[in-house]
Amino acid sequence: MEETPERVLVVVPHPDDAEFWCAGTVAMWVQGGADVHYVLCTDGGRGTTDPGASGHELGVIREREQREAARLLGVKEVVELHHPDGELDDTAEFRRELVRQVRRVRPDVVMCPEPYRKNLVWHRDNRITGQVALDAVFPYARDHLHFAELWRDEGLEPHKTGTVLFWGAESPDTVFDIGESLELKVKAVMVHQSQLEGRSPQDVETFVKDMARDAASAEEYSYAESFRKVNFRT
Repeated sequence: MEETPERVLVVVPHPDDAEFWCAGTVAMWVQGGADVHYVLCTDGGRGTTDPGASGHELGVIREREQREAARLLGVKEVVELHHPDGELDDTAEFRRELVRQVRRVRPDVVMCPEPYRKNLVWHRDNRITGQVALDAVFPYARDHLHFAELWRDEGLEPHKTGTVLFWGAESPDTVFDIGESLELKVKAVMVHQSQLEGRSPQDVETFVKDMARDAASAEEYSYAESFRKVNFRT
């Protein structure tokens, strides 16, 4: 993928997932003229080690942080589904929600978590988000008779997405140089202060840069984000 896509849909399980895994690529594409949309699946309201915290209040904070991080990156919009953290399931309702966004945005590329990791621990919401996003792209968003009410009642015609990029893959095959957008990625990660308690800005910057350096370990450049790519006929 050497060319910047025109439209991108990023399917995000929890606030901050996109910033850690694909914000450098998102920022690079936005700077190249892409329209990038987020669909945020859960409120992230259980992402805390404080047993006295309010899940509702944390969810409100985390969704606000996600909107601010997306604004910083130049993301066009954040659609919030408000599912409870940790309770995503592979249901027709969730699939319909993602099909609706695919048909509405009509993306060239969908970015989401890798659902098929074998040896690395992965949050259940991440696994399910990746699987349902893949199913939403193919075949459900493609065909009129899947969720026919979306085109009959909402005017959302079927759409064929060309590419899915899975972040967090054990065997990535697609790498993007994010050297020019790395600092913006760091700033976007830093917006998620509710998840960074006890970590200094220097610690966070080091973590993000180390992660990007690891992704670029086999490349000629210094910092990258890596994905597993699936292409579809359009």
